Amino acid sequence: MKIAAYQFAVTNNIRQNLNTIEKAVIHAAHQDAKLIVFPECALTGYPPRNMENPACISFQILYDAYSTLQCLADKHHMYIVCGTITKDSSGYYNSVVIFSPDCARQFYHKRALWGWDNQNFTAKETSGVFQAEHFNIGVRICFEVRFPEFFRELYQKRTDLNLILFYDVADHDDSDRYELIRSHIRTRAVENVTYTLSVNTTVPCQTAPTALFDRSGRILAELKRGDEQMLLYNLSETEPDFGELGRRQVSDRLLNL
Repeated sequence: MKIAAYQFAVTNNIRQNLNTIEKAVIHAAHQDAKLIVFPECALTGYPPRNMENPACISFQILYDAYSTLQCLADKHHMYIVCGTITKDSSGYYNSVVIFSPDCARQFYHKRALWGWDNQNFTAKETSGVFQAEHFNIGVRICFEVRFPEFFRELYQKRTDLNLILFYDVADHDDSDRYELIRSHIRTRAVENVTYTLSVNTTVPCQTAPTALFDRSGRILAELKRGDEQMLLYNLSETEPDFGELGRRQVSDRLLNL
């Protein structure tokens, strides 16, 4: 399955973000991609970086954007994974929406809330696992990469590919933070023996990568920091090597699987 990730400068303008996302989806479809992933809060912007709080969002415009993306998923037979903000009577959620080509739509909500997230969002339990083609795919959001437990949940679901959506930036260049988060992603890939794809916004200074790691933490593709770009990769499920088999066997024993 050919997969894609698109990094760009997320704004507080839903229509502007949607326009960028639409163009990326169409370009990816022309490259025969079947899955495309966009950053955390890619549709809405992220509070308080792009807006004061989630109450500033026009949810009618957002719901119209959902309809547009669902039509694109159906038309191109693609899975579109995009960061957004959702709400219900209990509060606002930092969410991922997954548009499937069968008109099905599902959401994952961020649970590792701290700082700005804690001030703006509520945690909500969801599994974050969906099927695309013959792949079992897991979804996690930004700060959750720091906690192995969230990814162990996905290991127990036997995911083949994990997606991590970031809105992780700094006001000034911070290469140390970039390398630290890159190492976290690599570790999550290795310990769970799972292909792992991350995607981030680009401004002001990108501090988490848009990159694809294999099951042993090798970088298969990585975009240049700060540039609006698309990552494309033809991912095929291969047999695990000796070390990967060992990590799975020990993990299964530790988890009583």
